[in-house]
Amino acid sequence: MTAGAPVWKDKLIAEWSVEEARQVLTDSPWVKTVTPAPDGSGRLGQPRVGMGPGGIGIGGVGMGLPGMGRRGMGRGSNDGATPDSGQMPALTLRWVSALPLSSAQLIAHELNAPSVDEDHYAIAVYGLPSGMIKGDPNNLGAELKNRATIKREGKKDMKPSSVEVLMRDDGPVILYLFPRSNEISRKDKLEFDAEVGRLKFTQDFFPDEMVYQGKLEL
Repeated sequence: MTAGAPVWKDKLIAEWSVEEARQVLTDSPWVKTVTPAPDGSGRLGQPRVGMGPGGIGIGGVGMGLPGMGRRGMGRGSNDGATPDSGQMPALTLRWVSALPLSSAQLIAHELNAPSVDEDHYAIAVYGLPSGMIKGDPNNLGAELKNRATIKREGKKDMKPSSVEVLMRDDGPVILYLFPRSNEISRKDKLEFDAEVGRLKFTQDFFPDEMVYQGKLEL
C-alpha cells in the first residue's frame, strides 16, 4: 500500500486491521457527517398545531424532538443541544450496502450493524438522540419513506422502497433502502435528502470516489 494512502485505495479487505476498518467507518467516501436543521415551520422545540407535548404526531407515531422538555436530549454526545442553544445533533450517514462498509463493520465487530440484501442500496443514519423515537418503529419507517430522496442531476429522483427504524442501545438507526434497479454510475453526483421529525438534512455523495479495487462500490 502506498505510504499515507487510505486503506481502501490499495489494501485488500482481507488484510485490513480492526483500526483500519474503523477508519473506513468514520473517514471514507462512503461515510459523511451532517448537521440537520429545523424544517422552517418554527423554532426547534416549538409545538406545531395538533402536536402534543414531548413528541410529533406522524401517522399515529410520536417522535420526540432534541432538546424538548427540561431534561434536554438525554444521553450521548448530543446532551447539550437545546432549543435555546440552537445546537443540532451531528448525524453520521453510512452507505452500508457498499462492500467496503459492510466488510469494515464485520472486521470492527459491529454486531448490531444493519443487514442489507443485494437488491438494494442502503444508507444508514446514526446519531439521533435515544429518546427521539416514540411509538411503533414499523409505523414510523413507513412515514419516513415519503420524506427521503436521492437526487441525481439529469435523472429521475430515487425514492426508498422501504425505511427501517432499528432500535439500538446507543440510539436509533434509520436505514433507507433504495432499489438497485435504479442504476447509479460513477459519473453521477448524488444528493441524499431526508426529514426525521422536524429535522431536515441534505448530504452529497460522489460515486467517482466510492471505488474499491477499481470498481464502483455502492
